[in-house]
Amino acid sequence: MPRAFTPKVVTASDLLEGDVIYLTESDDWTRELSQAELITDEAHAQLRLLLAEQQPDIVVGPYLADMANGPDGPEPVHFREAFRRKGPSNYAHGKQELASNV
Repeated sequence: MPRAFTPKVVTASDLLEGDVIYLTESDDWTRELSQAELITDEAHAQLRLLLAEQQPDIVVGPYLADMANGPDGPEPVHFREAFRRKGPSNYAHGKQELASNV
């Protein structure tokens, strides 16, 4: 029996800066997970992923990441995505320079 579809967001790395980015409902990319489109339909998720894959001049390695619907938008359900959203871990730069991530 197939697994039930779980909500997802389209995520990738920014080609030029390397930051984790998320696809929004308006087909833009954002660095804020709370602004990402939370997709609850499997067919729609595949179409959104195809759109991301057609933007190699903007993103690297797009994929669908499992999320939950939180009070402020999508929330990671796996450690990997929670870790990725905070930015690089080798030293404080990018998102890790923000006081909210310390």
